Amino acid sequence: MEPNFSYWERTAFIDNADVIIIGSGIVGLSAALHLKTREPNLKVLVLERGFLPSGASTKNAGFACFGTVSEQLSALKHSSEDEVARLVNHKWRGLQRLRQNLGDANIDYHQHGGHELFMLGEERHADECIEQIDYLNKLLKNAIGEHDIYAVSNEKIAAFGLAKVSRMIYNPFEGQIHTGKMMRTLLNKVYQNDVLVLNGCEITSVTEEDNHVRLETSVGAFKAGKVILATNAFAKSFFPDLDVVPGRGQVLVTKPISGLRLQGTYHFNEGYYYFRNIDCRVLFGGGRNLDFAAEETAEFGHSDAVKQSLIHYLNEVILPGQNAEIDYWWSGIMGFGEDISPIVKQIEPGIYCAVRCNGMGVAMGSLVGEEVADLVLRG
Repeated sequence: MEPNFSYWERTAFIDNADVIIIGSGIVGLSAALHLKTREPNLKVLVLERGFLPSGASTKNAGFACFGTVSEQLSALKHSSEDEVARLVNHKWRGLQRLRQNLGDANIDYHQHGGHELFMLGEERHADECIEQIDYLNKLLKNAIGEHDIYAVSNEKIAAFGLAKVSRMIYNPFEGQIHTGKMMRTLLNKVYQNDVLVLNGCEITSVTEEDNHVRLETSVGAFKAGKVILATNAFAKSFFPDLDVVPGRGQVLVTKPISGLRLQGTYHFNEGYYYFRNIDCRVLFGGGRNLDFAAEETAEFGHSDAVKQSLIHYLNEVILPGQNAEIDYWWSGIMGFGEDISPIVKQIEPGIYCAVRCNGMGVAMGSLVGEEVADLVLRG
């Protein structure tokens, strides 16, 4: 059927965009906000296929973090010291920009610190990481402008009520946010800057034509002078050559826990498992490393292996002996690649992308959005 758009709808909503952004997550909306801040007269339209952002922006764990000791050491096996320090700096500056743009109170930002846990039986690996703390602190000092980023903090293990944990490394400079409040605040900011966001609009093709870019969608065709692809893990459906692989993250939240002793963010198993406190509950996710191939999917849902692993660690390590009841389950889709840096570039004339945040969208999304917006403005 032909779209039944009126003249008013065409002229006010459909046909007047200078820039169309595909994806209303943190990267897409940050790009829209930056475009309007730099060029207030630009007509910016955001198209989103879902009722809410479809990837991970409203489905992540709300960690304001920049990497554990074991994650930094793993990155150093594949990247140079300069590259690792540069990426930490990018995440750090991205977190500060997020706080600056939206305000700590509006996103429930709390800097309770981050903790890396090592289980019983992992003492050798833990000690190898601990031996590298001084080295990492020196390497990353200039990246975030702080001293003593990582330190051993074994005395906190019992205080948090954890079991089967042998070592703990603490980072006082990490925090946590309420992801839903972050996205509501960001949406309000772009609305206030006269950016239109249309939901329920799935894009089926993006093609460059004479002097404009044409988008075929589930509700009809759109065109704009320039287009930004900010769909992260879903970018390959438009441009298969992009080095972006989807990675599903599965998450649970317990019912309220009386006397919960956790405070802050926690990682173990090189960051593949992560948990935190939220509203007297425990949020716990991860397990993607149990079967990378199965979790390299753009399909939402759960696998029995991951669910059972999360339940096991919840009852054996995080809340030992409490048999906590689970209130929520969900999954989010992240974008990963061989390179540790995001992809921000022009793909074709008039078409740009900002994708592959490697599970660090909260930390990097604000700056990644601004970087692609600057590319568009220079183009």
